[in-house]
Amino acid sequence: MAKPNPRANRCGVARSACAHGCGLKCCAAKNLRGFSLIEILVVLVILGVAIAAVTLGIAGAGGGRQLERDAERLGALVTYACEQAELSGRDIGMSLNRTGYRFGRSNHVTWELLRDGELRPRKWSAGAVSALSRDGNRVAVDAEFPEKPQVVCFSSGELTAFRLDLVLPDDALRYRVEGTPDGHAGSRRVDVANAR
Repeated sequence: MAKPNPRANRCGVARSACAHGCGLKCCAAKNLRGFSLIEILVVLVILGVAIAAVTLGIAGAGGGRQLERDAERLGALVTYACEQAELSGRDIGMSLNRTGYRFGRSNHVTWELLRDGELRPRKWSAGAVSALSRDGNRVAVDAEFPEKPQVVCFSSGELTAFRLDLVLPDDALRYRVEGTPDGHAGSRRVDVANAR
């Protein structure tokens, strides 16, 4: 049987061999353990449930948020187009089709499509169905863009008054974009039961 080392601590590690030079810390360090497999699995399950809840929350409300963003953007762009028409002295028109909208600038004979910048053509991001009306009369929104714009921002700063309803198919959610003759447009959520 080997003789015990008088310079060793209770763990059998020589005190001079300790990393910090103290025998008791070596004993404590030797007894430390990591997380058990069950503890790690419990944390992973909790994280998985939290991620699933967030993902389902985002996916469930995604179409409604996109529709709201489309309506807000269109209202802001119509107001911006009216400001640009007044600054440039040239009318700017907006044309709608079933998949989106575009802006064009009048050259006094025809309408030139604005292809880039803020007034570039855009698509409805949520697959919205649109219904346009002017002075209470419904205006057709077809698969193709019309030759002349349905809504015009005049160089005087005035706007063709309009109402555009955006609705998701198979959903009661609806947003309305309304343009007023003073060249401003805004959006709001509309209760389908009181949509008039």
